[in-house]
Order: sequence, then C-alpha cells, then structure tokens
Amino acid sequence: MTTTETATTVLDDLILRVRAGELGPDPAARRIAVAFTTCQAVRHDGRGTGYRNEVLSLRLAEAVGSCAVEPGALPAGALDDCVGADVARLLEHPLLPVRVAALDAYLMHVTPHTPGNGARPVPLPAGTSLEKSRARAQSVVQLLDLRPGATVLVVGVVNSLLEALRSRGLGYVPCDLKGGETEFGETVAGDALAAADRCDALLVSGMTLGNGTFEPLRRHALRHGKQLVMFAQTGSAVLPRFLGHGVSAVCAEPYPFFWLDGGPGVIHRYRGGVR
Repeated sequence: MTTTETATTVLDDLILRVRAGELGPDPAARRIAVAFTTCQAVRHDGRGTGYRNEVLSLRLAEAVGSCAVEPGALPAGALDDCVGADVARLLEHPLLPVRVAALDAYLMHVTPHTPGNGARPVPLPAGTSLEKSRARAQSVVQLLDLRPGATVLVVGVVNSLLEALRSRGLGYVPCDLKGGETEFGETVAGDALAAADRCDALLVSGMTLGNGTFEPLRRHALRHGKQLVMFAQTGSAVLPRFLGHGVSAVCAEPYPFFWLDGGPGVIHRYRGGVR
C-alpha cells in the first residue's frame, strides 16, 4: 500500500495502482466478456426468517469478480455498461459496485486464490443450504484470535456466524444497515462505527466495500489495534490486498458461492502479514 492511503481510501488507492499498470497487465487492454446478476431469496429449513441477495458479477477471461448490491438497486443499464467494456473504463464507472466488481475481476485474473498468492483452501462439504452456511461460518470465526467472553462487532448479519460465535463463548453486537432483529430476537444496530468502540474485534462482510462503509471500519481497527476479519463474497480478491493495513484475516469466497450449489465447494483463508 502506498502513502496515499492517509489521504484517500485504500480502495481508491488500489484502483489507481491498477489503472497505472502497477499490479499487472494494462487494464485498458482487458475486456469484460460477460456481465450478469445473481438474485437469491433464501429461508433455510428450520429458520424463522429469510433474506434476499443480489450480486453483480463480471467475467474477465477465466476470472469472475463480484460485488453484492441491495436487491433492486442496480440500474437496468448497468450490465450493458459493463459487457464488452475494458476494465480501465469500468474502474472509473460512477457506480461503486461496478468499480468493485471490475477491480475484483482484474485481481482474480492476475492473483487468483492459490497457495502461492497466500491463500489456504478450506473444503466445504456437500449439504443443504443451512449445513453449508454453518460449515462456512465455522471456518470464518476460526480466523478470530479471541478468548471466550470477548465481544465481536458483526457487520452484515449472518445468523450462522452468530451461532458459531456463541459456540466459542464469544459475545457479539449484530449490525446491519437495514436494522431489525436477528433470527434469535436480538436487536440489530444500524450504525456499525458507533458500536465498534464497545467491541474487541470486528467481523465484517465484504459488502461494505460496495456500499462505502468499509473504510471507517478499517481505520477504526488500525487505530485501536483490533482484529478485523473479513468474510468476502464481494471483493474476495480485493480484500486480501489490505492485509497488514487494518485487515488481519480474510475468508475469501469467489463466485460460485456456497448457496448456489448443494455439492462440495471451497473457500480460501488468508491470515496476517502484508500482501
């Protein structure tokens, strides 16, 4: 990371470096072949509530980059803007989710999730949507190095993650922009940064990259020396770039995501250090 991270967000800085050709081939010479959205509605068997997801994904050669968006928020013309466009142009797109998805696709293309690039694969077993959700959750919370009784800020409420934290004797403050309640009747805070001061560590969805809320949380973790663990379907190839710069670990899950298929899968974990 360069010294400009104090004046701009680390995401802005990384985009500038990619556009300058510092991290791989000229992005102006790389075009997006396929642009698509994945819309999902889920209510796991045995759970009382459900939710919806929508993800923008861009295909660059063998790589797919993704960014989650609020369902229905993506303009109708966004896919037309992306398909056939060069990556450099999309890195300047007015929509942040498009910029994030394009950056993710480019970085997946030049630095895929392999051991040589610092990734450690973790197999997910075949199973129901709930079984796979719980298996992923256990892999994510293992990235937190905390004693029982510590409190974790969870940004982007995933009920399986809350279960996994409780199983380790950890408290948590659930937070999501939509507010509401968890599956277990707990109040969901709407302001993550306001809740961060009373938490020992942060467990944060990659969705924060696409809605602009990541940077304040990263700076909080860096300033206070707290662990910041990211679980990332959005920006799975982007967030490992911030290891050692506020991010302590990443559970990266590129497309296709665990909820799309009942068969076995794989996620990739990164810990510590500077990438």
